[in-house]
Amino acid sequence: MNRVSIMFDISPVSHEFDEEIQHKIDNKTKPLGALGELENLAMQLARVLGKDKPEIIKPKLLVFAADHGIAASGVSIAPSDVTTQMVMNFIKGGAAINVFCRQVGFELEVIDCGILQPLEGVEGIIEQRLGAGTNPIHKQAAMTLGAVKQGFEMARNRIEYHHQQGTNLIACGEMGIGNTSSAAAIMASIMNIKGSECVGRGTGIDAATLKRKQLLVEQALHLHQPELTSPMNILACLGGFEIVQITGAMLAAAERKMLVVVDGFIATAAAMVAVQINENVRDYMIFGHQSDERGHCLMMEHLQARPLLTLSMRLGEGTGAALALPIIQAAAGFYNEMASFSDAGIEI
Repeated sequence: MNRVSIMFDISPVSHEFDEEIQHKIDNKTKPLGALGELENLAMQLARVLGKDKPEIIKPKLLVFAADHGIAASGVSIAPSDVTTQMVMNFIKGGAAINVFCRQVGFELEVIDCGILQPLEGVEGIIEQRLGAGTNPIHKQAAMTLGAVKQGFEMARNRIEYHHQQGTNLIACGEMGIGNTSSAAAIMASIMNIKGSECVGRGTGIDAATLKRKQLLVEQALHLHQPELTSPMNILACLGGFEIVQITGAMLAAAERKMLVVVDGFIATAAAMVAVQINENVRDYMIFGHQSDERGHCLMMEHLQARPLLTLSMRLGEGTGAALALPIIQAAAGFYNEMASFSDAGIEI
């Protein structure tokens, strides 16, 4: 086990009570397996949160925001200024993620991991800056290994705060113009496939911009190939400040036996790195949805993940993770509250 794995001491979930949990699920007033994936989800909740009465407590959705140097080369429909503008929209409560969090009962937190212009004096934002945007990954490493380690510690501290408040489920969203390029490069590196197979249209770029984006991602992979020998190096060479902190948050949450709801393409890239660092983190992950971004389906296959929702979304922000919360709560609800055949006096 490498040193980073040891830094995050994550226990695999126990399967000791699987038979008891399955018996409880099977004896609810329904045909065997009739609740489909909800039954598998209930099994996971019971393993992580306890077999007697698993409950979701104080769920938090953390949006990690940062800028990317590659954005200056025209890989998106929007300039980097939009990252800051959208962060302000989050703070004011006007974005899709705000609407969905209010609707489903997620408490939203916005974290500045390194947007270009710091929002000094703005209430409602957590400052965990690692810099003012990363370096362009097709020209040089995105950041230093020191920045990756610092980002992990910042994320760990934030998760510890929420753990102390009683939270047992977090979801991770993101905002950062250019971050699908970084996520695609990470995916290609981990899966050892061509960058062109991973690069999609992001927020809706045209064919010419897509070709440029593919070329720059391939350039980044070629430039850093000798260094892409560990998860930490992959993050340092190809990552984003928000991707680093999402990775750290996932690992820290699993270490505290909290459930982790994974959002779309960028968050799943972070999940892939987290699993490379400590495979036990996978036991705590729930995949909220399958994004419409090219490559996300391959990511899910790589992680042997089944998304709860497939809605052709590609917005980011954590929106898919937010919409999954009622499904997760429904799985806990039927497990805890649905009558058994004996409770209902039904003989089969």
